[in-house]
Amino acid sequence: MPFDAKPEFVHTTCPHDCPSTCALEVERLDARTIGKVRGARDNPYTAGVICSKVARYAERVHHPDRLMRPLRRVGERGCGIDGFQPISWDDALDEIAEALLKAEQQFGPETVWPYYYAGTMGHVQRDGIHRLRHVKKYSRQYDTICTMLAESGWKAGVGDKAGVDSREIEHSDVVVVWGCNPVNTQVNVMTHIARAKKTRGAKLVVVDPYRTGTAEQADLHLGLKPGTDAALACAVMHCAFRDGDADRDYMAKYTDDPAGLEAHVKPRDPAWASEITGLAVGQIEAFAQLYNSTKRSFIRIGYGFSRSRNGATNVHAASCLPAVTGAWQVEGGGALWGNGAIYHLDKTMIEGSDALDRSVRKLDQSRIGPVLVNDPSDLQGGPPVTALFIQNTNPMVVAPELVKVHDGFRRADLFVAVHEQFLTETAQMADILIPATSFLEHDDYYTASGHTFLQITKAVIEPPGECRSNHQVICALAKRLGAEHPGFEMTEWELIERTFKDSGHPPAEQVWADHWLDCSEPFEKMHFLDGFPQPDGKFRFRAIWSDVGRDHEGMPGLPDYWESIDQIDERHPFRLVAAPARTFLNTSFTETPGSQKRERRPTVMTHPDVLAKLGLADGDRVRIGNEQASILLHVESFDGLQPDVLIVESIWPNHAFEEGLSINALVSADPGKPRGGAVFHDTAVWLRPAN
Repeated sequence: MPFDAKPEFVHTTCPHDCPSTCALEVERLDARTIGKVRGARDNPYTAGVICSKVARYAERVHHPDRLMRPLRRVGERGCGIDGFQPISWDDALDEIAEALLKAEQQFGPETVWPYYYAGTMGHVQRDGIHRLRHVKKYSRQYDTICTMLAESGWKAGVGDKAGVDSREIEHSDVVVVWGCNPVNTQVNVMTHIARAKKTRGAKLVVVDPYRTGTAEQADLHLGLKPGTDAALACAVMHCAFRDGDADRDYMAKYTDDPAGLEAHVKPRDPAWASEITGLAVGQIEAFAQLYNSTKRSFIRIGYGFSRSRNGATNVHAASCLPAVTGAWQVEGGGALWGNGAIYHLDKTMIEGSDALDRSVRKLDQSRIGPVLVNDPSDLQGGPPVTALFIQNTNPMVVAPELVKVHDGFRRADLFVAVHEQFLTETAQMADILIPATSFLEHDDYYTASGHTFLQITKAVIEPPGECRSNHQVICALAKRLGAEHPGFEMTEWELIERTFKDSGHPPAEQVWADHWLDCSEPFEKMHFLDGFPQPDGKFRFRAIWSDVGRDHEGMPGLPDYWESIDQIDERHPFRLVAAPARTFLNTSFTETPGSQKRERRPTVMTHPDVLAKLGLADGDRVRIGNEQASILLHVESFDGLQPDVLIVESIWPNHAFEEGLSINALVSADPGKPRGGAVFHDTAVWLRPAN
C-alpha cells in the first residue's frame, strides 16, 4: 500500500460508536505514522470540532500495546499476554476454522455464534461478519445492547428512524437536550447549540438525572429521577393544553388522537409529575412555559433515558411534545433521535442477506451471560454455544450480568477466537487471538445517526506489524470453511462500489473524492409536513406497541409514566446510572494514557447528605451492590443529583476495580419491552462503607 512520504492532512472519518461520526483530517507523517487529528473544517456538521479522545488518536494507533501478530493461548484463560505464544497467520486461521468445523459437526451450525458490535461503525468492517453467519447458518445475533429501546419508542410515535437535521439547531430558540450528555458523547451538538445561543439568544434546557458537563452550561437543568422522563413529558403536555399553547390545528391534521391525549394528561399536572420525578413544581412549570410557548424548539433525544425497562415509553412520551406544540412545522423546531433511515442502502453484498435463513435462531447479544451459562430459554431449544468468533466488542466488560459472562467464558468446552487491536479482557479469554487494523488502516464507509452525511474512506497508513482487517479475516475463514458468496471474492473497495451502485448512490470514487455525500431530504420530508411514516401518515399519540414488538403486555398506549423500572426499596435505596465518561467510549480509549489520566479511577458520585448519614468522606472506599453482585470503588461527594441517585461514569475495565469486577456486574440482562434492549441505567442498589 504505497503512500507519499510527504507529510500531509488526509480526509477520513471517525469510526467509533457515536452519533457524530465526525469528518476528520489526519496528519499523515509517513506511510506508517500519523500526527495531529482534527475535525474537518469544511464539513458543516463536524465544523472543525472533535472530542479530545479522538484528537489524541495517535496515542491509540501507535500505542506500544497494540496487538501485532497472531497468538495461541498456552496458559490459563485471563492470565495476560504471558499466556500466549506467537503463531503464523495460516496456523491461526486454520485452527479457528478447524475448531468451528468441529463444533458444527458435533452440535450443528447453530452452536457457532459470531459475536460482534460497534467497535467500528464502518459498514464493511462491522457488518461483513453477517455474510459468514448467513452462509454458514451460524446462530444469528439480536442487536439489543445500544439502540433498541430508544428506537422502539421513537418508532411508536414517529414511525421511522428519521427526524430534523441537526444543523437546524442553530435556528432554534429553545434547545432541549434530553437523555444525553453531548459534552462527553456528541461534542458537535454543543457547537450548534453555541451558535444558536450566540445568534438567537437561544435557551438550553438539559433533562438528565445528574449535573453533567452539558447541564452545567444549561439555562435550566431538570435533574429528575432515572426512568421518570415520561411523567415530566406528560406534565409539559398538560400545561400546553391548560395554557392554550397546544396547536390544535396542527394536531387535527397530523396526529391520531389529540382529544384522547388531552383527556389523558388532564390529571397529570406538574404536582403529579413532581411526586414521581423529584423535581419541584416550579421547575416543571418553568420548563413547560418556556418550551410550549416557543415554536422554534428542538429536542435532541439521546440514548441515556431510554436505557431502562420503561425506556421505550419514555422516548415515546418525549417525542410527543413537538406534535402537541406543532414545533415540527418550523425551521429549528421538532426533534431528532436518529437519522438512519435517510441513507437508503442496499447492503446485500456486504451482509450476505440473500443467504439469510430466518429459521436459524437469533440470540440476544445483551444476554450473552445467560446464553453462555446455557440458560434453556436463551438457547431457544437449540444446542449450547460451543464456539465464539468475536470482532469489534468486549463483552467481558460491556455486557450486563458480568458474573454470568465471566463464568460462561471460563467453560472448558467453549472455543473462543477474538480479532482485536488490544489485549482486552475478552481477548485474554481467547484460544486464538488475531491482530486487527484500526480505521486508519483499511477502506470503509460510514453513516451517522446524528447528521446526514454518508462518508467513504480509504486507508491513511499501512497496517502495523501483521494486522489484518475484519474483511480480510472473514474472507480467509470463509475459504477454509467452504463458505461461498460473491462478497467473499471482493476487496473492501469493490464491496463499497457495489453497495453504492446497488443503492442508487453516486460512484464510490466520486463520493470519496468529495469526502461525503449529503443525504438530507427536503424540509417538508424531514419535518414530516407530507405526513409521518405511519400507515395513516399521522404521528401516533396512541402507541400501538404490538406493531413495534411482541412483548408489549402492560405498556401504556397513551404517553404515561410506566412503573416497570427496578424500583428502590428498603434493601436497595439507590438507583444507579452507569453513564458515559468524557474520555472513554465504552471500553475504547481505556488503554490510552491521556484518557486514564483524566478519569483517574472508578468513582461513584454520591450526594453529600448520603455521605454524612453513612459517616463517609470524599474519596473513601465504598461497596455498592444488589442480588447480581457487589463491587468496590471510591466515593465522590457531588450535589448535582438527587439523594437516592448514584452515578458511575465510564466503563472501566474489570482490572481497574480492586476485586476485578466492573460496573456492569450490577446491571441486569432483563430485556426491555417491547422488543428487547439493555437496561444499563435501571439498577437498584445498596451502598455501604467498605470493610
